[in-house]
Amino acid sequence: MSAREREVTATPATPSQPYTPFVPCAQQVPRSRAGFRLGIGFGIGIGSGFTKVSRATSARRSSAGLDLLGLVLLPVPLVALMLPAAFAGGGTRRWFGGRSESQRAEAQAAKDAAAAAFYELDTAQRDLRISIETITAVDDTPPARRAVADFEALGRRIDEVSHTYIDAVDAHDLDRDDLEASVAAHARTELTRAKDELARVKQELDRFEQGLGPLLGKAETQLARLAPAVERARQSLLAASNALDAVRGTGLKADDLAARLAALAPELTKLNQGAGQHGVPETLERADRVARDAGAVRAEAERLPERATEIDRRLVSLRTRAQALTTRSGQVNPVLSELRRRFVAECWQDLQHVPDQAADAVRQAEVKLAEARTAREEQRWADATALLSTVRALLNGTDEAVSAAGDRLRRLNEVSKDPQREIERTRFAIRDAQRLAMAGRNTPDPRQARPLDDSVARLERAIGSLEGRHPDYWHFLTELEAVRATVGGVVSQIREERGAGA
Repeated sequence: MSAREREVTATPATPSQPYTPFVPCAQQVPRSRAGFRLGIGFGIGIGSGFTKVSRATSARRSSAGLDLLGLVLLPVPLVALMLPAAFAGGGTRRWFGGRSESQRAEAQAAKDAAAAAFYELDTAQRDLRISIETITAVDDTPPARRAVADFEALGRRIDEVSHTYIDAVDAHDLDRDDLEASVAAHARTELTRAKDELARVKQELDRFEQGLGPLLGKAETQLARLAPAVERARQSLLAASNALDAVRGTGLKADDLAARLAALAPELTKLNQGAGQHGVPETLERADRVARDAGAVRAEAERLPERATEIDRRLVSLRTRAQALTTRSGQVNPVLSELRRRFVAECWQDLQHVPDQAADAVRQAEVKLAEARTAREEQRWADATALLSTVRALLNGTDEAVSAAGDRLRRLNEVSKDPQREIERTRFAIRDAQRLAMAGRNTPDPRQARPLDDSVARLERAIGSLEGRHPDYWHFLTELEAVRATVGGVVSQIREERGAGA
């Protein structure tokens, strides 16, 4: 219950009375403030900004009317004798308000000011409660929980000052005709104190609201994202469903995509139940995930006709390649025969199993191709793609092995005719590395000089291995390749070190 609701329930209702102006004669007398001070029998009581007329006041009005009528009918000399007695206060009620009416007015002003402060505090509390509810709906972090606890503590403080204000209002009836000046002054003091307390708590509430800025901004941002995110997820699901229907209309099956789309149905149900049941952060995360998964299903459904065409093309291409490799693998035996005839065993013995391995790999590839074609006909797209990848790997390995035999014969023929070409190529690489190592230095770095010196020694040993009747040209080639690789590593090291130093 808010502070204003507590005031309404705590303050007893006062029945309203209609205001009926008194007209003493056919010509109505103007009612000025001086008229009120003179009294003339009207008996006006002021409270809460409105004129309230009691039954006693009405009776006095009737009596005053009769007195006025009597005064009019009396002779002028008699009236002159009676007027001083009337102003002298021959009765028990004073005709002039005096100090009591002034204190009543000040007390009433204090009451109005306290009521305004109470209303401002109640309005601020209502607005701040909406902000707190917004934060708690989105944020469950320790700062958010601490803000809720602080707001509850402020609410208890507001209850205290509100009860003080209501008790002060109920304790003093400022509309009483016999209100004494001391009572009115006491009421003014209490109402002023209540107003000050209300204003002080309002300032505390304002400071607390200013501190909620970051939390409230974050919460409002997430709430602003909520509706668009949920709608985006729904539209993504609808688009995925339409894309799936379009693909099926072309005669293609998409059972796996349909199963993935059906798995999103429970998530859509939770989205429709709303953030009030599942929480704002969880709903935002769920909406993003549904939109992402549904978008993936839609993209794959739209690509499915193209994917089917691609699988058909790969089936034809890989079958043609398998047939070509079968032909090429039959040419490996003549190449091996020439290698055996012209070079030592070390130059060709690692290739003697290539024909059998190539034939076996081609047979496996043909089996996998048949399985892939079956998967394509059954529209098991994932299985067909995986089988085609296996076929491609088998054919790639076979192609390399078959090519290796012919490449070996070619390289051995070249080096046997002119080994000097490989020697000069390696020496150039060593000399270039040595110049780089000595650039800007008087003595080389041992970490770089040692591997370069070892490379020179390996080159000389490889050249020496060519002496004899049947040299091992394959060992010569592989050794020079290893020397060039070592030299290249030294060059890279030098450049990296100098680049880092620069």
